Amino acid sequence: MRTTSLPVLPCACASIRRAARATSHFYEEALRLAGLRISQFTVMQVLSLVGDINQGRLGKILAMDSTSLTRTLAILEREGWVTKRRGEDRREWRIRLTKSGAARFQMALPYWEDAQTRMRQRLGEHRWGELTELTNYVTGVVTEDGDV
Repeated sequence: MRTTSLPVLPCACASIRRAARATSHFYEEALRLAGLRISQFTVMQVLSLVGDINQGRLGKILAMDSTSLTRTLAILEREGWVTKRRGEDRREWRIRLTKSGAARFQMALPYWEDAQTRMRQRLGEHRWGELTELTNYVTGVVTEDGDV
C-alpha cells in the first residue's frame, strides 16, 4: 500500500476536488486509447444503463451543472454518439446513445475496466467499498433534495 506525503487539507471541498482531479487523470490516461474523456465516458455509461432520458434527469444523476453537461453532450452529438430530440414538453431534451455511441462505449469498456481493476487493487477491497459508499452518501447529502 502506498502512503502519501500530501498535506491534509482543512476543507472538505478542496480535499474531494483534489482526489477527483487525481482520479480523473488516472481514468483519462486509461481512456485515451479509446478516444474518450472520462466525462464523455461517464455520460455514455449512464445512457447505456438508463436508455432514453431527459437532460435534466441526466444532469441530476451525474450531479453535473447544465453548462458542463450541455458542452459534453454537444461533443458526443457532433461525434454521432448521442442523439437529442425534443420531449413532450418542448423545453425538454431527450438524450440517448446512438448505435455508433453504443459501439464506441463498448470499445472503450475494456480500457475503463482495466482502470477500475487497477484502482481497486491500489485501494484494496475494503477501502474501495468505503469509497463507493462515502461518495454516494456525500453526493446525496449535498444535493438539493438528496434524491438523484
